[in-house]
Amino acid sequence: MLEIRWHSRAGQGAVTGAKGLASVLAATGKQVQAFSFYGSAKRGAAMTAYNRVDDNLLLNHERYMCPNFVFVIDPGLAFSDNITEDCDENTKYIITTHLDKNELISLIPALQGKEDSVYTLDCLKIAQETIGRPIPNTPVLGAFMKISGMFPIEDFKLAMKKVLKKLPEKIIDANMLAIQRAYDEVK
Repeated sequence: MLEIRWHSRAGQGAVTGAKGLASVLAATGKQVQAFSFYGSAKRGAAMTAYNRVDDNLLLNHERYMCPNFVFVIDPGLAFSDNITEDCDENTKYIITTHLDKNELISLIPALQGKEDSVYTLDCLKIAQETIGRPIPNTPVLGAFMKISGMFPIEDFKLAMKKVLKKLPEKIIDANMLAIQRAYDEVK
């Protein structure tokens, strides 16, 4: 089973990103879950979203998991949330930050010793420059495709175009640029 936990602020697209990823994976025949947990339902409040993916029926609907991946799409939450909670030595972290990876790790004691499992890029900057809004959900999915190797990037972008089909073509194209750029820039 693949489990993913998203750390975000309400309004940054984590719920939409989790649902979009679930839609792409469901189309391949996988069993999927995408759900969220809000402490407060107002824009800007810290929140988490979750994905579960498996070949078998998913009967666990709890938010507690030992995630394979942790996505931190709001840079401040890397410092204020316990992003390593319930993780193990195999968990990989994709963190939105303008900081160099080594600088970020030096500032977050819980990440020290996990250098090979931490991946960084500035998803907010990528989203702002491609989509025109600081909504980093699709860039983090581009980085995830690079790190996980789950889909070839062109196949993933084609699948995401289907998920985003209700949006104007201009927005879909911008999201495809954001996904590709994140795929290319993640370190």
